[in-house]
Amino acid sequence: MTAIVVRELTKNFQTKRKAAGLGASLRALYRPEYHTVEAVRGISFQMEAGELLGFIGPNGAGKSTTIKILTGILYPTSGQVSVLGYTPWTQRRQLAYHIGTVFGQRPQLWYHLPAIDTFSLFGKIYELDDREVKKRIQFLAEAFEIRDLLETPVRKLSLGQRMRCEIAASLLHRPSLLLLDEPSIGLDVVAKQQIRDTIRQMNEVEKVGVLLTSHDAGDLEALCKRVIIINHGQIVYEDKVSTLKRRHLTTKDVGVRYAAEIAPDFKIPGAETIKVGKYGAKLRFDTRQTPVETILSRLAAAGAVADITISDPSLEDVIATIYQQATPQQSEVGEN
Repeated sequence: MTAIVVRELTKNFQTKRKAAGLGASLRALYRPEYHTVEAVRGISFQMEAGELLGFIGPNGAGKSTTIKILTGILYPTSGQVSVLGYTPWTQRRQLAYHIGTVFGQRPQLWYHLPAIDTFSLFGKIYELDDREVKKRIQFLAEAFEIRDLLETPVRKLSLGQRMRCEIAASLLHRPSLLLLDEPSIGLDVVAKQQIRDTIRQMNEVEKVGVLLTSHDAGDLEALCKRVIIINHGQIVYEDKVSTLKRRHLTTKDVGVRYAAEIAPDFKIPGAETIKVGKYGAKLRFDTRQTPVETILSRLAAAGAVADITISDPSLEDVIATIYQQATPQQSEVGEN
């Protein structure tokens, strides 16, 4: 079954042109000039029921605009959209009973009240039986490890704790589809992993489909099997995450700090030296040419290592590379 079908979706916004100078500003009050911003430019894609799909791109790419159209918050300029068989902007009320949404920077929990109060309110909004709501809250509290947090005012929760409560609240009515817009933004490593583990668990247990937007490549690797990359309102990549990793996440950045000073011309065979300091260096290497284990052993042989970190290149860098290599909507689509 197909959960989402998007065909030639476009969304334009009209914005006022800023006037330069006092005279121009006064004229603009009576005869403002507008220009069109193309936020989404004719994108098409599908998502299957129960799928974990990554929908990513840089800031301003059109991700959040697309999510808001899928939920019925925004009307499109043109194109066709079906979400669980509903047209979002004309059947928003009916659709709301079947989807859950979380916008990372727009909380839905009441700030000064305990999360349990918002959960109970949502139960009334979704017309659920009180006994069913209690059982559902108990299940979600166990799954998200928030049992001890439910009676605490939301304002006193850490960001990671609040986001777990936010996602749990969006699942209260057993939706078939969960739309997550930057749910891990601003979270530390531990909080991100907790949320990833729980989302994966809910997908396995309840078969809820997840459309995830994120700037964190770790979210994609941990959760998604397929990814769509959007840039400037157009799809520039659509394929398996494994293919993305194999083709584009082949370089690693290494930060190393030694217990003693290192030479100004510090180098490690098989790695590019990006920056050298008094006690450490930043390196980059290609995993297709030099295995991680080899780099680690060479770093250890160069001195007493005090600390070391290995990370993927930023998602923005990966997207920039793909965008330079591919033509929008004709990019690397569908290697099965």
